[in-house]
Formats: sequence, C-alpha cells, structure tokens
Amino acid sequence: MSSSLDAQVIAVTSADQGYGRTLAQALARAGASVVLIGGNVETLAQLASHIEYEGGTAIPIKADVGVPLDWLSAQDRVLEIFGALHGVVHLADKRAHSAFPMISEGEWMDLFNCNVKSSVGITQVLRRRLPGTWLTLIGPHLDENGLHAHPQRGAIRGLVEHAHREDLRLNVLLPSRASGGEEHDRPLSEAVIALASRELQHIRGTVIDVPMPSVPKDRPADFLNR
Repeated sequence: MSSSLDAQVIAVTSADQGYGRTLAQALARAGASVVLIGGNVETLAQLASHIEYEGGTAIPIKADVGVPLDWLSAQDRVLEIFGALHGVVHLADKRAHSAFPMISEGEWMDLFNCNVKSSVGITQVLRRRLPGTWLTLIGPHLDENGLHAHPQRGAIRGLVEHAHREDLRLNVLLPSRASGGEEHDRPLSEAVIALASRELQHIRGTVIDVPMPSVPKDRPADFLNR
C-alpha cells in the first residue's frame, strides 16, 4: 500500500457499487483508512475484507446518506472508531432510467434526493459538526445529456462554487461517463486522490471535468453505474 494519504480517514458513499467501489479501493491503496458507506451490507463487508486482505484499513457502515439522521449516525460511528473524519467522497451520480419526456415525478424526486439533496445535507452536517473536513462530490456524468441532468449539475456547481462563504473545502468532479470497472476508471481515482492530498488542500470551489477512456463494449453489465 502507498502512503500518500497516510493518517487520513475518508468516507466513501455508494461504496457498494460503481465508482464508489473503485474509489474506495484506490484511496485505501493510497494509504487512507476508508469508511465504506452504502445500502448493501454483504457487498460492503466483502469489499472491506478485500481491502484488508490487500493490507489496507476499511470498515463497512450501512447508511442512506440522503437521510440526515442516517448520515449523522454514520458520522458518529466513524468518530467512535477512528476519532476523526478528514474527508468525504460523495457519489452524486445516480442516472435516470428514462428519457427526459418520460421521467415520472417519482423518478425525478429520486434523482434529486440522491444527487442534490444528499450533497446539500452532507455539506450542512459537516459545516455544523466537522467544518475542517473536506468534501469531494462526484457529480452527474457528462454523458447524461437529458434536460434533467442540467439542473442537477447546476445545483451542485452552485453549492461547490459558493461553499467558501462557509469556509468549507468542497470540489466536484464530473466524469465523462459511468463507471466501467476499476482498470478503466483510473483518471477519476487519480483526481480524487490528488484533491485529498495535503499538497492540494488550498484547492476549493472547483468544478473539474474528468475525461475517461472508452470502455470496451463487451464489458459485463454489472460494471455499469446505477
């Protein structure tokens, strides 16, 4: 394991799937103690075991970060175990299953809650309880072209660009596509690790497009993001 992020405790949301799983492994290899947050207990536990087997440190916590009390409970658990939470990587990249004209009110609210509401909620709780903790958002993918994607990106962009008013260190990365598996997602992992590093602690309020390499068309379907 590398040591570029030694002594950092970093929580990763949606760590049981897609980019969340890939980023959690990359952060652990860079030396961070990783908190795996998600809804699938078995998948989280398996990933934690895999990271530990590779020499890293990881704990799984089941929580829905879109629910403030769940996020508060998860945060309290992290502080009980590690005594600190230095950073959070939040996956705000849930994709629509329908084309824009066919998105139901329920699906739209699900997208909004998973991507925008959760981002604001996590930011608010960090500001209130752990203002020194950095937050990196992984925003809606740039290949999500439906009209519904733009107000989500706009809300997240506004949150990040004005977070300095609350003296918060927020940035957002916009990958050009959904997750294609760990070996194809290295550019995003490298960007997340760079923003987590002490050398770039002064970077805040930035919105960064992350070009991703094409994924072979014969990749298994289970590598696709949500």
